[in-house]
Amino acid sequence: MATSIPVVQSDRIRVLKQGSGPLVGPVVYWMFRDQRIRDNWALIHAVDQANKANVPVAIAFNLFDQLLGAKARQLGFMLRGLEKLHRNVENTLQIPFFLFQGEAVDTIPNFLKECGASLLVTDFSPLRDVRSWKEKICDRVSESVTVHEVDTHNIIPLWVASDKLEYSARTIRGKINKLLPEYLIELPEIGPPKIKWSSAKPPIDWPKLIADVVRKGAEVPEIEWCEPGEDAALEVLMGGKKGFLTTRLKNYSTDRNNPLKPQALSGLSPYLHFGQISAQTCALEARKVRKNYTQAVDTFLEEMIVRRELADNFCYYQPQYDSLLGAWEWARKTLMEHASDKREHIYTREQLEKAQTADPLWNASQLEMVHYGKMHGFMRMYWAKKILEWTSGPEEALAITIYLNDKYHIDGRDPSGYVGCMWSICGVHDQGWRERPVFGKIRYMNYAGCKRKFNVDGYISYVKRLVGESKKRKAEVFFDKKAKELRG
Repeated sequence: MATSIPVVQSDRIRVLKQGSGPLVGPVVYWMFRDQRIRDNWALIHAVDQANKANVPVAIAFNLFDQLLGAKARQLGFMLRGLEKLHRNVENTLQIPFFLFQGEAVDTIPNFLKECGASLLVTDFSPLRDVRSWKEKICDRVSESVTVHEVDTHNIIPLWVASDKLEYSARTIRGKINKLLPEYLIELPEIGPPKIKWSSAKPPIDWPKLIADVVRKGAEVPEIEWCEPGEDAALEVLMGGKKGFLTTRLKNYSTDRNNPLKPQALSGLSPYLHFGQISAQTCALEARKVRKNYTQAVDTFLEEMIVRRELADNFCYYQPQYDSLLGAWEWARKTLMEHASDKREHIYTREQLEKAQTADPLWNASQLEMVHYGKMHGFMRMYWAKKILEWTSGPEEALAITIYLNDKYHIDGRDPSGYVGCMWSICGVHDQGWRERPVFGKIRYMNYAGCKRKFNVDGYISYVKRLVGESKKRKAEVFFDKKAKELRG
């Protein structure tokens, strides 16, 4: 008898727990990091396994009460995307979508027990908390349940790309590029599963859920410039009006480091962070236009594949990815040697959060993040390095940087964000430079260097306009709300 060819490459899948029984009950895909239907290896694997065993399949999503401090900005974007996904997956694939609230270590095992599932499929995240939840879930589910983890976030599955902590982009680049022909392939399309889900599906009151989250996290309000969902993500990638690959790509390699030219950037990071678009889709589409813009596409692919997958590598193989303990020994040593150096300014976390420093350029970058939800990548480096210069020591600097990054950035709590903070302050994926006060051998940046790179005054004016528009919109929303209350 001919053996069937697996739909998903076997080394993209890891068995976290092998169940004792055969696959006779439903398959459940616990969606977490990759919130999309299209080009999702984890969903493809779940449907494939269900079809082979003639059992139904469902998607489960767990909404944590406080996901690592996320506010209205991040949770509102995520839930609005999930609302669209819920509608799409039930209409096009007839796969039910279940939303749970609370702790996943309780809700997911309970759901598996209730529906009699035999297989749990989950997507991959390198972050400590998520890995800990998965370990607990494996302990709590029935002995007969199998648990599979599928890396659908990285083009090269993390454990295939490298089995160790990589020192820098230089050490991982060759490994990734060598494997790309095997893994950067078109994903198969999936249709509705053979067996339909028959048990009841509780309704989800999305408007109430979103309103609650937005109210509770109102301290960091939602942003308007970035529409959530898979369709919106594809529009940003290759839409006719402002699509990155269709209208903005040509300037990427020359303008991406200029904070005054944000349109030169792809604008994809919120969608990649929430998994509303696949990096694989972005890379495949970019390759199709490479002959027209070779340098721009190569630069984009370096950032999106090598740098992103290096960030996952760091967070997976270095459990202290958000601590000075996670830095290389040379960096820790030089930072501690200079920890007591005299600083020109010392600011509190509150002063930094409110952009109350003597540096108008730094204040502008902080305000861009607070009001716009995203800071230009070049400014993120300057911003973080100044926090090192203006706080009592490297531990405090790193803690404040991560706190602000995760609170205000739409793509906070991401491996790339942690690595960005660790690169700027702890020299991760970098090398030692000429020794100087406070920084030691960590790469230095200053105001004069920025002035040589771009129009600093122009950037400060640009942010002032952004902040003014943001405050005006907030005031309009407030007065609209008051008017409605008065009309009663």
